[in-house]
Amino acid sequence: MKHLRIQLITAVALVIVGTGLLIAGFCVPPVGIISASVLTAFGEISTFAGGLFGVDYHYRAKFYGDK
Repeated sequence: MKHLRIQLITAVALVIVGTGLLIAGFCVPPVGIISASVLTAFGEISTFAGGLFGVDYHYRAKFYGDK
């Protein structure tokens, strides 16, 4: 069950970081180093990966049960 706990923590972290970067991509003016499109793309990828981890965690926990 340690594997599931690590997967859940990773999923939550990816969703939080991805959501933060999505918000930053719309709020922060481009300073010429990293454009808003890069922040937005990375935010979308992180949020999607976190969502996939979360769905996988949900069904693995349901299959194996809370032990």
